[in-house]
Amino acid sequence: MDNLRISVFIDRESRNAKLELSRNSAVADLLKKLKINPITVIVSRNNELILEDEKLNDKDEIKILSVISGG
Repeated sequence: MDNLRISVFIDRESRNAKLELSRNSAVADLLKKLKINPITVIVSRNNELILEDEKLNDKDEIKILSVISGG
């Protein structure tokens, strides 16, 4: 199997998506594919925050949560 199958919940759109990414993809690759600016979100896997350079695994369940800032 050449690709990873990832389940993603995108908070700001309140939607679930299933994506295929190439092996050795990282969180940054996922965000790029979804056209999401990494500065505007936090990403979690199994309820643990992960960083942009973290490698993804087949069948990961990822949540992309919008960062809310205010004054």
